[in-house]
Amino acid sequence: MDYLTLGRSDLKVSRIALGTMTFGRQNTEEEAFAQLDYALERGVNLIDAAEMYPVPTAAEFQGRTEAYIGNWLQARGTRDKVILATKATGPGDMVSYLRPDMRHDARNLRLALEGSLKRLQTDYIDLYQLHWPDRSTNYFGQLGYEHKPENPGTPLEETLSVLGELVQEGKIRYIGLSNETPWGTMKCLQLADALGLPRIQSVQNPYSLLNRTAEVGLAEVMLREDVGLLAYSPLGFGVLSGKYAGGARPEGSRLALFPEYRRYLTEQGVAATECYLHLAAEFGLDPAQMALAYVNSRPFLGSNIIGATRLEQLKANLDSLEVRLSPELLAKIEAIHQRYPNPCP
Repeated sequence: MDYLTLGRSDLKVSRIALGTMTFGRQNTEEEAFAQLDYALERGVNLIDAAEMYPVPTAAEFQGRTEAYIGNWLQARGTRDKVILATKATGPGDMVSYLRPDMRHDARNLRLALEGSLKRLQTDYIDLYQLHWPDRSTNYFGQLGYEHKPENPGTPLEETLSVLGELVQEGKIRYIGLSNETPWGTMKCLQLADALGLPRIQSVQNPYSLLNRTAEVGLAEVMLREDVGLLAYSPLGFGVLSGKYAGGARPEGSRLALFPEYRRYLTEQGVAATECYLHLAAEFGLDPAQMALAYVNSRPFLGSNIIGATRLEQLKANLDSLEVRLSPELLAKIEAIHQRYPNPCP
């Protein structure tokens, strides 16, 4: 394992992080413990969660992910060995069961954080993230921006001020964004510099061979401003592994259990995936490892968040750290990208 400094913080995070959104629905607590044990053994120190996890989110399951991690931290005595990241949910119908309004204001952020601290059985979070903006903007695959001045959301200055108080209280070490735009990221950085508020250290956005939209605008911000990308869905819900090729739906797989999660199965996405699968075969590579190795190699990467439901998947995904992509292979990846640019935003 190798480690990268996240943003301008003192957090040295593993190049691959463990995503945990399957804990509590697809994975039992015993399976979660096994994954956490193995990841730590392999040098993974960044564990990423969220108050709304597991996904798909629902009132009857919500909080199990953090609770499993908290139980593991207590059982293993590993709190000082990991960098713990979690997220405060934004507004939306799918999470309306959590709190009445779900804004990123003092009331909601304090309630969200206190709930996470209790479930995680810790008194501080290393990296606390806003899961998505509470203003009207484009995220979760929406490309076209529709300006809605009637829904400005909580002023970012107010949100950062609340997070600053929580940092001062010792409940948060650093803060980050998620599903955020270049404007939102830059605005938060400007406010932090101007008002002495906490600085954004990371942005957790989707990034994979099927979705490189972070390169358009956001990558420049991250590289010039020292903000790390926490890349999520680097395998496109497992699509880039090839396990769904030809319409297959392996028993127990995410898309077999939750067929509504078709973000990475657009017509263009399927066509692009076929090209990437053929390319991996041409170079004698496991397609999932090739896809992860591409993300691992990006200069703006803070950490590559991988998720797995089985230990053998986790092992194979971590082995992507040993894969080096040749200039010839990278050129062929770029040719496919030019033919199918961002087919699954």
